[in-house]
Amino acid sequence: MFLTLFLALVFCAAITILLLSAVAFIQDKKFFSSAPKEALEVLQPRTKELFYGARAMGWVLMIISILMILGVGAVSIWDGFRSGFTFSQFFTRFVLIFTIYKIYDMVFFDWFLLCRFHFFQYYFPEVESVYTGRKYGYNIKSQLLKLLVIFPAASALAAWICTLF
Repeated sequence: MFLTLFLALVFCAAITILLLSAVAFIQDKKFFSSAPKEALEVLQPRTKELFYGARAMGWVLMIISILMILGVGAVSIWDGFRSGFTFSQFFTRFVLIFTIYKIYDMVFFDWFLLCRFHFFQYYFPEVESVYTGRKYGYNIKSQLLKLLVIFPAASALAAWICTLF
């Protein structure tokens, strides 16, 4: 259980690094596909780097983040094999990691960074009008769909695949 909680924290840290690298350093519109279409319509392309080497730093951080995410998956599965996990143990591990991440995403990214701290608006001030007056992020329905349906289903599928070996 301790390892599962640790892996969930690493997963959340990796996603945070991924967000930071995309928004603050790389600043490419193609990374914002989950943003509302109103925000995408007003986003201005950034041709100038925030500072010299910002995009390169962002890509390095993004690669580190992706490696961390893959590492969480590999350690989760490897430890489960080593410990002789059953379907329910694999499922519990995967669904816990995803649930902790999604709650973190909803509270920290959507509520705090987007609506309270205005992190995204700091780097892209042209979207301020899109987010003004929102008490929560913009995609609560899709967030809850992921939390309650997609992640448990993906966890069950991954657990089933792991028990085949």
